[in-house]
Amino acid sequence: MKQHYETVIIGAGMAGLAAGIRLALAGKEVIILERHNASGGLNSFYSQDGRKFDVGLHAMTNYVPKGTKGTPLTKLLRQLRIPYEALDLCPQNSSRIHFPGCQLRFNNDFALFESEIAAAFPKQIDGFRALAEEVRTLDAFNLGAIPSSARAAVQRHITDPLLEDMLFCPVMYYGSAQEHDMDYGQFAIMFRSLFFEGFARPLDGVRVIIKLLQDKYRSLGGVRKMKCGIRQIQSQDGKASAVVLDNGSVITADTILSTAGAVETARLCTDQPADAGADNIGQLSFTETITVFDKQPADFGWDDTIIFFNTAERFRYARVEPDRLVDPTSGVICFPNNYQYGEGRQLEEGFLRVTAMANHDAWCALDEDTYRAQKTHWYDKLQQVTLGLLPEAKLKLDTHRIASDMFTPRTVRKYTGHLNGAIYGAPGKIKDGRTHLDNLFLAGTDQGFLGIVGAMLSGISMANLHVLQGG
Repeated sequence: MKQHYETVIIGAGMAGLAAGIRLALAGKEVIILERHNASGGLNSFYSQDGRKFDVGLHAMTNYVPKGTKGTPLTKLLRQLRIPYEALDLCPQNSSRIHFPGCQLRFNNDFALFESEIAAAFPKQIDGFRALAEEVRTLDAFNLGAIPSSARAAVQRHITDPLLEDMLFCPVMYYGSAQEHDMDYGQFAIMFRSLFFEGFARPLDGVRVIIKLLQDKYRSLGGVRKMKCGIRQIQSQDGKASAVVLDNGSVITADTILSTAGAVETARLCTDQPADAGADNIGQLSFTETITVFDKQPADFGWDDTIIFFNTAERFRYARVEPDRLVDPTSGVICFPNNYQYGEGRQLEEGFLRVTAMANHDAWCALDEDTYRAQKTHWYDKLQQVTLGLLPEAKLKLDTHRIASDMFTPRTVRKYTGHLNGAIYGAPGKIKDGRTHLDNLFLAGTDQGFLGIVGAMLSGISMANLHVLQGG
């Protein structure tokens, strides 16, 4: 392996691949190093009995039709020189937010969501419209913006706690690393990506996006090494001088972009204590069940694309209590079949995915037999919760279930390296990507742009700012 590159990128997730493409387009000599044998990071896929399961991708947010100007998706494609059609984006049917006594439907036309709120919360609609306009015009991508409370911002316009919770539930589940609240800039990014823009999905799921990025990077001469983890980042005179691989090999670089996470990156650095960043470790992890049917969800009478649900009196977005493995009172239900794939196109099998918050430490403390037994228990429990929120099935479920699986925070920790299995990383984001070393920068989860499109834009933005512009 060559021993020096202009840029080393740690991690072959969406941010790392996008950064690699951007740098390779500019003629830079770049290598991406990935500890695992599959690209995608938080948004990847795996095979089981010949069947492909997506991990992470319920929907690609930020969807806009081809030709829509001034949006994150359009900027992304332009920066990577990728044609719109290559993503095979198929829009959602419609989704909903389901709380006790109230439901709000939405699709990729903001007018539907606005009309639903006007009907369910007539006294709040003026405040909601004022909030929406404020979110629309906020400079949410300002790298120098000082973090502020999204709760406080929303409460300036929304006085009904139920509507407040219903607005936060999908936004938090699709991007917040912070308990109870989130940065207003991040709230605005997610609100726009979910409600002003919308949901879409390639027919073949996340592997379409991963393959597209990998092929583009490879075509530009970029180097990618899999099963090639980083043991440490060495430094000298305030700069990162080299990365040491798990096998002991050493690679030097002018610049290093890390997508491993802020705390995880700091702890790779030889000049930092073993407990560096202890006050900024993410606390939120999730579990997900996947069920496969030999029928389409529509055959059971289920037409929603995604359902964000809460069954408790108030929505609680926080670490699960130490004595519990899963909090089943809120979560996300996804039917990957319920996108508008076009005439004659559909997934051959029916899929149901259910995501809920889970306790990393509790899951990791279980012995193997107990772990498997608890997976079975919580799979059944989450199916019960889900069926209580859906129209009664027109067909008998057990007759048509042909496969199932479940991942836990232990799985997330193993395949992402994120401490605590924190899918959205550290609560304190570093928007400009700077670290304590002059030539070591962060991209991806802990830089702070959210979602799949956001992750790729993060990689592009950090590559532009710190490598191509020398900022």
